[in-house]
Amino acid sequence: MLAILAPGQGAQTPGQLRAWRALPGAEDRLRWFSAAAGIDLLDVGCEAPAETIRDTAIAQPLIVASGLIAAEQLGLPVTAPVGTASLVLAGHSVGEITAAVLTGVLSAEEALVLVALRGRAMADASARAATGMTALLGGDAEAVAARLAELDLTAANRNGAGQIVAAGTAADLARLAAEPPAGVRLRPLSVAGAFHTHHMAPARDALAAVAGGIRPAAPLVTTLSNADGARIDEPAELLRRLVAQVAAPVRWDLCLATLRELGVSAVIELPPAGTLAGIARRELPGTKILPVKSPDDLPAARELIAEHLDAEVLRRPPAGPAQRRPADDETLVGAQA
Repeated sequence: MLAILAPGQGAQTPGQLRAWRALPGAEDRLRWFSAAAGIDLLDVGCEAPAETIRDTAIAQPLIVASGLIAAEQLGLPVTAPVGTASLVLAGHSVGEITAAVLTGVLSAEEALVLVALRGRAMADASARAATGMTALLGGDAEAVAARLAELDLTAANRNGAGQIVAAGTAADLARLAAEPPAGVRLRPLSVAGAFHTHHMAPARDALAAVAGGIRPAAPLVTTLSNADGARIDEPAELLRRLVAQVAAPVRWDLCLATLRELGVSAVIELPPAGTLAGIARRELPGTKILPVKSPDDLPAARELIAEHLDAEVLRRPPAGPAQRRPADDETLVGAQA
């Protein structure tokens, strides 16, 4: 089984769209995505400095757009149901919106409108108080949980063995930095607030106020939820969870447990890739891991997809002027080398 993973906020890097915009159809798609998101994604994805793309309202649409551009080059999203033994999709935090497009639950346009609203609402919620997030690496999990409880901090992300992300007020995070649990290394994250905690309740409510206008479709692919790692196939429940997760912890550890139970043998991480691939290498030993960091990684990703999926379930990837176009009776859907 193949797992395709979509990263969350904090994975963004300056210039992450530069190499992608030259691909067939990519610049046109990014201009269209920009119209849906209300942000010039080509500018922020190619020219903006790190501080600009740290802004939650910019980072989230940028991350989703990056994943969608790469996915379209790979023939995703799928257009027909995929057997439960072939493919599974999961996204980390805002990556769940990317995954919802690839499974057929949301259109690309619905996703960009939703993620733009999500980013603005979370930025507004973050501005109400000085909050943030810090990764705790190593140490005893029970001791870490106890220390966070002492400090009134939330374990906002559980990303696997030896990695918990604490979230809360800047003052409480400073107390954590001054007296961390034994054997723990701290790494402050490049995010603007205490995401996936009660501090984001106003953002959750803002999304809930408009989400009823979306008409989600049934997923065509096995889809995992950040809430508990469960497989969800009811579109209204998937949408409800997309809204609720803004103010609820991400249980990526439980998503990984489900991937192990499903017998996943290969993983592709969409751009901006690296973080989830690194976690998967530790948590899914023996699994082939491919982070798609640039267009140079597309051929290898296409090979992995072709090993697990029939071409008929994929869209036709954009055709460039140098690519051979198939005859009328040929089928090359998703089968480019």
